[in-house]
Amino acid sequence: MKKLVLSILVLAVAFLSVQPAHAFVVKVTDQDKIESSAEAAGLEMNGLENLTIDEFLDLTPKKIRQETGEKLNLKEIIALKAAQKAVKKELRKGNEDKPKSQLVALLLVILVGTIGIHRFYLGYTTIGIIQLLTLGGCGIWTLIDLIRIVMGDLGPADGSAYDPTL
Repeated sequence: MKKLVLSILVLAVAFLSVQPAHAFVVKVTDQDKIESSAEAAGLEMNGLENLTIDEFLDLTPKKIRQETGEKLNLKEIIALKAAQKAVKKELRKGNEDKPKSQLVALLLVILVGTIGIHRFYLGYTTIGIIQLLTLGGCGIWTLIDLIRIVMGDLGPADGSAYDPTL
């Protein structure tokens, strides 16, 4: 069974590496994010022009086949999805929320710290779920987080500073 899985993986890697490096190009007017994401994902720019961000994100292999008459291979489909994911990530960066407040984090850890709501607020979703399931490590983890928030050691997950601080 292990040999079968390993051989399938080796064949998949070999198939993807042998495919030609060409793909379709998406030329977007005034949309540097899409162009840079498409180039980083290995997409070439030919066949589809003047797409908006929404049209690019709604692009599917079926729509490309209808527009250009060419069928995408597996490597090109993966590159398209990777470029769309990169564009979505860039759009999220541009639409960042307000900076996190240290006072709000402190109030959350005091009031509902045992269920980890402060961790969700700060962007630590995985640790928030763990704290929710363990009730804040029976209160010990909550106490540690309280001290870290007061000292400013436990900040937002994205690395930004608190605004305002205590």
